[in-house]
Amino acid sequence: MSWQPEIDELRKREKLAKEMGGKENVEKHRSRGKLTVRERIHHLLDKNTFHEKGAIAGKAIYEGNELKEFTPANFLIGTGRIDGRKVVVGADDFTVRGGAADGAIMEKQIYSEQMAHDLQLPMVRLVDGTGGGGSVTFLETEGHTYVPVNPAWNYVVKNMGRVPVVAACLGSVAGLGAARVTASHFSVMVEEISQLFVAGPQIVNYGVGQKLTKEELGGTQVHRSSGAIDNTVKTEEEAFEHIRKFLSYLPSSVFQLPPIKETDDDRNRREEELISVIPKNRRRPYKIRPILEMILDKDSIFEMGRYYGGGTVTGFARLDGHPVGFLANDPYVAGGGLTVESCEKIERFVDLCETFHLPIVNFVDQPGIAIGLAAEKRGTIRKGVRAISAIYQATVPMIEIIVRRVFGVGGAGMINGHGLHYRYAWPSGDWGSLPVEGGIQVAYKRKLEASDNPQALLEELAAQMESVRSPLRTAEAFGIEEIIDPRDTRPLLCDWIHDSYTLLPQLLGVSSHTMRP
Repeated sequence: MSWQPEIDELRKREKLAKEMGGKENVEKHRSRGKLTVRERIHHLLDKNTFHEKGAIAGKAIYEGNELKEFTPANFLIGTGRIDGRKVVVGADDFTVRGGAADGAIMEKQIYSEQMAHDLQLPMVRLVDGTGGGGSVTFLETEGHTYVPVNPAWNYVVKNMGRVPVVAACLGSVAGLGAARVTASHFSVMVEEISQLFVAGPQIVNYGVGQKLTKEELGGTQVHRSSGAIDNTVKTEEEAFEHIRKFLSYLPSSVFQLPPIKETDDDRNRREEELISVIPKNRRRPYKIRPILEMILDKDSIFEMGRYYGGGTVTGFARLDGHPVGFLANDPYVAGGGLTVESCEKIERFVDLCETFHLPIVNFVDQPGIAIGLAAEKRGTIRKGVRAISAIYQATVPMIEIIVRRVFGVGGAGMINGHGLHYRYAWPSGDWGSLPVEGGIQVAYKRKLEASDNPQALLEELAAQMESVRSPLRTAEAFGIEEIIDPRDTRPLLCDWIHDSYTLLPQLLGVSSHTMRP
């Protein structure tokens, strides 16, 4: 006796599930310039690799044994591949009850996070809804309220220390949905179609009296520099490309090494422009990103969080095909100093590299922790100490390239000063407890006040100090291990990265200090 009738009934339900919220809702969704949830999965994953779990989960209405109506759950889960590597995908379907949790089956979301955890696979969340408790109509239908519990949050937290977690905000995302976006190692929003907030405009208007549109409250113009989101892009396809690129630098779990790629970029490449890229005039800034491009593997840089804490540049790149994390100071933004935002950015990024065992290259031109009344009112010193502590707690190989300034507590904390000083300095190096110009004002305050011509005395003292501040003097005292020709930076770093990757197997596993959102 054949089971074909049962298989036919299964296929019928699968077909109904693929209709999502129905033709009218799907057309309305697309009219907003958005892909459907199944189109998103198709665009993100390698072709024909999506294996769906719980496809026919949903709400069914029967007359006797006859199925009369079926509404699929608005949360899709399954596995697929990105560039050949298996991942877990959990995706909201906004065409069914606006992606709210009362249109979903909570167990599916929990199952997706557990799959990522237990199978040790990257977790990709495509978020397009609240993902929370749904509307207050739930109270009417159930006849009671409840004490909220964030579903799967035990796995959400554990996954941050176990597997790469990426999230795309692909609609108006509030509450638990917003939390699911930000509880990730990398998050991305799409201009015009994405908004992210704790609570939407109506609740904000009722609660605090602010009348705002969705865009005004939580659009990309808000979050490109808020720190809640890492990157913003113009299209959904670009968001999927960012996800693919981010994952390409990371292992599938903390129990594996970062993936090494073949490269045709010469490890001994020496860029002539590097010899003159740093101005002799110390007060003149320079552009850091072209410098990074001249040193790191060509076309390998993936920057994260450009507009938050902009004085510090963070991202992934490769050296002779080996993934690395990099930190660099941008003197065009707050002088490259440690503001509250840049401190938080450093702490989070170093913890990310520590979690997934990526070596770190730190290109340092650090004037120190931000000063002044505004900085003091924000408690910048505590944020600075947290950033420095993250660097000291890191066990991954780390190297410091001193490009120019290293001053004060902030400069000193850019590498573990009590570990092996694996660093190189460029001849443009300038360092100390504080800049000589300001230090003279403090050290010779009484002499300057007593002088008949304090400006002339100040210039005389500065001239005397000029030869003393030469980095060659520091090297003579072995205060810096090696001053190098800037053109040699790439060859030296490529040599270092090969040594570093021989050490990484010792670090595999869950780090003692993993990343939090």
